[in-house]
Amino acid sequence: MSDTAKTDAQMAATATTGAGRLSRTQRFWALHTGGWAGYAVLSYLTAMAHGKPYFYYQVAIPTAIGGLILTWGLRYVIRAAWSLPPAPLAMVIIWPIIGVSGLMGVVYVWALSWGYCWNCRPEGVLGYLAYIGSFIWVVMAWVALYFAIKKHEESKYEAERALRAIAGAHQAQLKMLRYQLNPHFLFNTLNAISTLILDREGTTANRMVIRLSAFLRHSLDSDPMQRVTLRQELDALGLYLEIEQLRFEDRLVVDLDIDEDVELALLPSLLLQPLIENAVKYAVAPRVEGGRITLRAQRQSSVLEIVLADDGPGCHDVAGRGKNNGHGVGLANTRERMRVLYGDRQSVQVLNPDEGGCTIVLRLPFEAQKHRSNRAD
Repeated sequence: MSDTAKTDAQMAATATTGAGRLSRTQRFWALHTGGWAGYAVLSYLTAMAHGKPYFYYQVAIPTAIGGLILTWGLRYVIRAAWSLPPAPLAMVIIWPIIGVSGLMGVVYVWALSWGYCWNCRPEGVLGYLAYIGSFIWVVMAWVALYFAIKKHEESKYEAERALRAIAGAHQAQLKMLRYQLNPHFLFNTLNAISTLILDREGTTANRMVIRLSAFLRHSLDSDPMQRVTLRQELDALGLYLEIEQLRFEDRLVVDLDIDEDVELALLPSLLLQPLIENAVKYAVAPRVEGGRITLRAQRQSSVLEIVLADDGPGCHDVAGRGKNNGHGVGLANTRERMRVLYGDRQSVQVLNPDEGGCTIVLRLPFEAQKHRSNRAD
């Protein structure tokens, strides 16, 4: 298959993606037949305006049919030479244009003499050349329209392909960000399981293995492009926190303050887990007394606001530079996912309250799942 044919096939496939849309071939024939039907009507009305009899349609219709058939063949010549530079392309198609114009002149003269007026034929060569010359302008107009429409189709196809490439890049970026599972969490959990086994606490170790398996299965099965409800996100977060509760016991305290009207709000899957993990790692684990983590969620008009706070040593990422002092990789990951998914409609703030600790505020567009029975879209 030639490059031109491949391009036409790709453009045709693109054109048929939407329900109810005409294919590229169907659009050509609709425009092609419609254009030549319009030419026949215009030719007939012009003849009527110049005093021709009503049966002049015997000339207008055959001429239009001849133009429809001949320019259909000209289309294949243009398509075959389409990839040439402008100058060679013009040199290639000028002769077919002249040929088609000549044949249209022949069809016109035939219709004029056999179906309308035998004595109306041109008397000499110059008369025939005049007819051919008049049809050159008609064929040139058809060629110009064909070029314009084909160029428009190509530019539209390229624009759609560029959009698909951008969308594909965003999906790949989101998947890369989503699957950056912190290895420290796995190492610490496995070490904790090993310690429990050595201390002959097999029941607790088994519970931790089961919870770790459930959390990893959920992490790998969830689609980073899929949104879940806040309630589903909290359930997934609970799998992670159950593991950490087994590690830290009463040293880890988690408070949830979730407004009932935001439980069905949609957000990216496992958006909060990296932030909670950072809070556990830097605000709870290093301190003998442990620490407290608070998660609040509420709706503010058309915005879902999620606030995550801890009572640890604070964080220095207020300017958004992603310093790795407690909220580096996890926070940078969350920022990038929010940016890719929501653009300028989101914000991520990192605050150091006067009373201490670190507070992270996420704001994203509020959109609720319509029915509780529906799965996340």
